[in-house]
Amino acid sequence: MLKCLTVRNFRGFNELRVGQLSNINLLAGRNNSGKTSLLEAVFLLANAGNAGVAMDPYVLRSWQPSDGVQANWPFWKQFFAELDTERSIKIEGGDATHGRLVLGISSGRQPITEVPLDSMERVAETNLVSERSLTFEYSGPSGVKVKSQIILNGQNARVAQENVTVPFRRSIILLSRIKRSIQDDAMRLGELRRRKQGGLVLRALQVVEPKLQSIEDNSSSGTPMIWGDVGLSELIPLPAMGEGMTQIARLVLGIGTTPDGIVLIDEVENGIHHSVLPNMWRVVDEAATLFRAQIFATTHSLECVTAAHESLSADRFRLHRLEAAGAESRCITYEPESIDSAVQHDLEVR
Repeated sequence: MLKCLTVRNFRGFNELRVGQLSNINLLAGRNNSGKTSLLEAVFLLANAGNAGVAMDPYVLRSWQPSDGVQANWPFWKQFFAELDTERSIKIEGGDATHGRLVLGISSGRQPITEVPLDSMERVAETNLVSERSLTFEYSGPSGVKVKSQIILNGQNARVAQENVTVPFRRSIILLSRIKRSIQDDAMRLGELRRRKQGGLVLRALQVVEPKLQSIEDNSSSGTPMIWGDVGLSELIPLPAMGEGMTQIARLVLGIGTTPDGIVLIDEVENGIHHSVLPNMWRVVDEAATLFRAQIFATTHSLECVTAAHESLSADRFRLHRLEAAGAESRCITYEPESIDSAVQHDLEVR
């Protein structure tokens, strides 16, 4: 489990330190305070030096690499604080078992030598071509380092990796509206059912729909889909039961198929009625405990914060509030008694 994080020169963070991480971490704060950026930083660190994840749709926030493949604006320029690619990004994490993990990210140019031949198959001339590159350098507890790059040449981007031996890599999943897929959800349910663990998903969904009797994953419609039995003459596709049902299923399925890993959830309360939030947190905690997963989730909802505080044990839950003041960022971590006091006095904890 990650116990602390430091993020430098990434997105809106010149420097941000987050301590006292727990099993379930809820990130609150105003818009543009850096909640999503912190999820992205954890995602990059956990992928242990794989530069290819910088082209993930979630990290790019719907930006297409080809949109930014230009001489003066490569698509990764958005990752650097104040768009300053001269300063390297550094993401550090303290892991409870494996110690210090460090990811450095830098932008530069890759010199390439072209050696064309004339008709006599002799060297005619040498040209130097400068390609832009984004370099990931990762080091873990074993001392083995991983280095990989994204190299841009015209409109093309390719990933080159020097050392495929990863010293320490956590399984990780990102759950967001950008990466939503009902097909992926159905495949994850099939994986859990093969391990005879699908009952957890059913119990979680019954929190929202008590009439639900069973769930199935099949592709009878031609596409993998989750179907539910609510006592009608036919099964109903899960998306037809509402966004809350889909969100609860996605949370539990994501946790269940990321054992011993990290689960990142953007806008965890999305689509879920406030009255269901306490039970949502209980099933999330049950799944995280069963599969030994660490949770990082963002929220804008005071009801979501209050439900988490009331439903989760103090030794497994931490609330972290991000604040941005000009070029500076800070993280305030609330102890359980501090949340009580803040809620009672209507202080801003979101």
